[in-house]
Amino acid sequence: MMTPKILVFAGSARKESFNKKLAAAAAKSAELLGALVTVIDLADFPLPLFDEDVESAGTPENAQKLKQLFVEHHGFIISSPEYNSSISPLLKNTIDWVSRPAEGEPRMVAYTGKVAALLSASPGGLGGLRGLVHVRSILSSIGVIVIPDQFALSSAHEHFGESGELNEGSGKKRLNAVVCSLTELASKLHA
Repeated sequence: MMTPKILVFAGSARKESFNKKLAAAAAKSAELLGALVTVIDLADFPLPLFDEDVESAGTPENAQKLKQLFVEHHGFIISSPEYNSSISPLLKNTIDWVSRPAEGEPRMVAYTGKVAALLSASPGGLGGLRGLVHVRSILSSIGVIVIPDQFALSSAHEHFGESGELNEGSGKKRLNAVVCSLTELASKLHA
């Protein structure tokens, strides 16, 4: 079986983001399953709001770097915060910039045929579940195969230790199952 390359990130720039912590737990799980994992922080790739006028002056360097990372990986683990029952502006802006075609390349080259697993963590009772509906819709519309299983961690403030690690029993089994589904499918599709 081929070793899948998985890009892991959160749709939040906040330093103590629960979604960053959840993404780190998922990355560790994927590594234990044998995947080659790259974890990034979107805060390290600041971008202007997507605007074709800005793009016409030249695609920002960070958009080019992010797109290259997306192209190089077989799948994505995205831990998305819920903002007003939807996707975070940071995540939507990232998806939009990465989707832009360069001259001579296939449409949606960074997304088509890639596999994604969706996660969310929130202090609220639904764990950010409502926002994942929108992330799934966006990614599915641009050619990403989003696995049916997903993981939403409610009352997230109760589930991480002082070191930022996900506590034992805090849904780790369900999280690991989602990550396993992603790595298996990515490995099969890109063999």
